[in-house]
Amino acid sequence: MKNGGLSLISHRYQMLGLAAILLALWECICRYGHVSPLVLPAPSGVAVRLYAMFSDGTLWPHLAVTLTEVLVGLGVGITSGLATGALVSLVPAIERLVYPYLVALQTIPKVAVAPLLVIWFGYGLTSKVVITALICFFPILVSVISGFHATDRDQLDMMKAYGATALQTLVRLRIPSAMVLIFAGLEIASVLAVIGTIVGEFVGAQAGLGYLIMTYNFNLDVAGVFAVLVILSAIGMTLHGITRFAGRRYIFWIRREPAAVMAH
Repeated sequence: MKNGGLSLISHRYQMLGLAAILLALWECICRYGHVSPLVLPAPSGVAVRLYAMFSDGTLWPHLAVTLTEVLVGLGVGITSGLATGALVSLVPAIERLVYPYLVALQTIPKVAVAPLLVIWFGYGLTSKVVITALICFFPILVSVISGFHATDRDQLDMMKAYGATALQTLVRLRIPSAMVLIFAGLEIASVLAVIGTIVGEFVGAQAGLGYLIMTYNFNLDVAGVFAVLVILSAIGMTLHGITRFAGRRYIFWIRREPAAVMAH
């Protein structure tokens, strides 16, 4: 266990070292390669612009709007995906009738649907939440269905033999067996939530980080655009990290060796 912990720490230092090398290379190219800041700003310029945005208060209202849209949309997507996935998995007739339409709905590009959702729900919070929820819905749905279908048949037969009710089988067997795949879907949805919100803000918004990107892009403030992208990346990584932490904490019967991380 000790060696595994050291390997994980070493892996993180390697990642930080690679990031430092790439940033230094980027800085050198911009400084000594005569690259225009309008094309590619240096990391130092992005950092200065990011500090200015936090200092003068420009960023905070837009950050609050985007975080609200991401979290509410993700919550709606997770709730609807879990409920629909459980219903589809437990009722074969519904799976045969409804699931093909859900797949067809997912194949429609959300970028193409976003303008309609803005028209229907307006430029405020609701349209962004709907877009985010739609993007997060399908990964959760598929993970729940796959997890429930992966339940061991012998264990199901044993639950029936002992007289377990459908609810007891669901709570004590199906849900615990599906948790690994469900958390895998949650990790995907947590990242897609940020994308969904920004797509909605690009189409039509009065505030938010996506709106800020469009404004900076119109004003040729490329360093400002990169600064907002850094913040969006931090939001996505934080949500993903929280989901992974929750999975490791609550799926305590699954061992995740640090060596497996190194293998990838």
